[in-house]
Amino acid sequence: MISPLHIALLIGAYLLGSIPTAVWIGKYFYRIDVREYGSGNAGATNTFRVLGKKAGIPVLMIDVLKGFGAVSLAHISNYTPHSNQFINLQLVLGIASLIGHIFPIFASFRGGKGIATLLGIVLAVHLPAALIAIGIFIIILLITSYVSLSSMSAAVLFPFIMVGIFKETVPALIIFSILIAIMVLITHQKNIERLLRREESKAKIIKKKTKKEAPSDV
Repeated sequence: MISPLHIALLIGAYLLGSIPTAVWIGKYFYRIDVREYGSGNAGATNTFRVLGKKAGIPVLMIDVLKGFGAVSLAHISNYTPHSNQFINLQLVLGIASLIGHIFPIFASFRGGKGIATLLGIVLAVHLPAALIAIGIFIIILLITSYVSLSSMSAAVLFPFIMVGIFKETVPALIIFSILIAIMVLITHQKNIERLLRREESKAKIIKKKTKKEAPSDV
């Protein structure tokens, strides 16, 4: 049964997710709306691309904390931790924060794709599976330098991690893992098109030395 507390937690989770970290940091410190540059998304990846790591790192960390914090609101309820009711509430709150990030009320409903916030949600719901997904993301990123492809790969493999590795049997968690894969693919449609056209931007993981910095031949 939905109680006033549950409604309050749901609203709180959405508002927490709606904090437009990239937009606020960009406007306050750089007088730039990141949504007008790069990919046009108010997320960590575009912030790194447009404003650099000094802005990107805080945006990434705060966006992750938004998802983690929203899921953690479930502890305010009277449900027993790890019970099916508790897990269901965690997932609902996580989804609410994700919707908030993608459609933030504080930024004209123009947000990001939610990858960092989604990471925070998964970290709070199932830490071991999240760590494996992070490992997959890093490996694909190091191989291809495509953040979008790395994100999609980790998301698509996430249901297999939950069921195949951890033998998860809770229906809500299995459905949630599948929804994650579908949602990430949907929000990355433009990236998929650019990847197919070979026009997707690569992340500059390792800076190349300039000619002045390169060692001279002996």
